[in-house]
Amino acid sequence: MKLPVTGDRKRHDAEGKSYPEFDRYASAYDELLADPARERFARDPLYFHKRKWMLMQRLLKRAGVEARALRWLDVGCGRGELLRLAGGNFARSEGCDPSVAMLSACEPFKVYQQISSADLPFETASVDFVTAICVFHHVHGEARARLVGETRRVLKPGGLCCVIEHNPWNPVTRAIVRRCPVDTDAELLTPRVARSLLRDAGFSSFTTDYFLLLPERLFERWGLVESAFAGIPLGGQYALLGRASS
Repeated sequence: MKLPVTGDRKRHDAEGKSYPEFDRYASAYDELLADPARERFARDPLYFHKRKWMLMQRLLKRAGVEARALRWLDVGCGRGELLRLAGGNFARSEGCDPSVAMLSACEPFKVYQQISSADLPFETASVDFVTAICVFHHVHGEARARLVGETRRVLKPGGLCCVIEHNPWNPVTRAIVRRCPVDTDAELLTPRVARSLLRDAGFSSFTTDYFLLLPERLFERWGLVESAFAGIPLGGQYALLGRASS
């Protein structure tokens, strides 16, 4: 697959770090993510993506919009697992990532290389819905605010942004992140910090849900119980949905 590539891959962010760090991880990504606690939580590695898509559907429904009417951009899409799982439900689905090696696995979706962790190669006010799934803990310093600003720029007025991040208040999550080679640079952010970043960039009407509290074998039967605790910071991850100002 030929990828639309923009800019110079050798540029560095505000911290002086090379962007396509995940090029080093792409060939052994599954092995690098392996962790006994993670594997006990879910038999199927795709379970985590399935749960994210379930939550995205619930948040979109709560916001009063239908996926089939939206142009969706998945920022930091990696190998495109979420695109493959959910992309067919949207009017148009695309992704972007700084790593060409990760993007090479994203067929059949149209994906773009970011010239940096904080720049999005899309036109202003061209997208209805943006997701950033476990992206911001890899973005540091002023680049975080720049990435949120870029997200606001590419969204249409009233468009939605969904940030999903590891819950830093969950001790199991913190232990898995600490052991994971892919997360050696991770700086976890609380929902309050994420909300502040979005608010400063012109987002409002926030919704925060915590999820991944119950392991796969229990969620199949007790999923409604977990949903009842969505407002309490217990789950392994959280989702923050914000609306761009008109």
